[in-house]
Amino acid sequence: MTGTAGPDGFQLRAIGRVESSLTDRATAPRQGDEGGPEALLVFDASVAEGLSTLRPGADVLLLTWLDRADRNVLAVHPRGDLTRPVEGVFSTRSPDRPNPIGLHRVTVLAVDGLRVRVSDLEALDGTPVLDVKPVLGAER
Repeated sequence: MTGTAGPDGFQLRAIGRVESSLTDRATAPRQGDEGGPEALLVFDASVAEGLSTLRPGADVLLLTWLDRADRNVLAVHPRGDLTRPVEGVFSTRSPDRPNPIGLHRVTVLAVDGLRVRVSDLEALDGTPVLDVKPVLGAER
């Protein structure tokens, strides 16, 4: 998978892709707990070792690149509701923003090599995966 150098010289690269039944942004749930389906995360072989201890039942934070977002948007009506006042995107979960990084809390359902099945993911089919991090509990 390829990376993209930013104007400051740092680089992000997709480490996988989402495989989902969701293909239309307009009809997709806005949050995973609002009807997000199970989905597959298909990872690049170069990160296989990083998946080696990921287990079913683990709650993780999935970071994605919302590749269909409008990066020029700085203010929105929250949840697309025109009856609500406009807010700056940094006070919302809008996918449209200067750096469209998606943050999704999901539960790992199964791990099969480079394929990880997760619950409640509202990301569209083909969305690039940037990273996976464990959800830290209060005990840490």
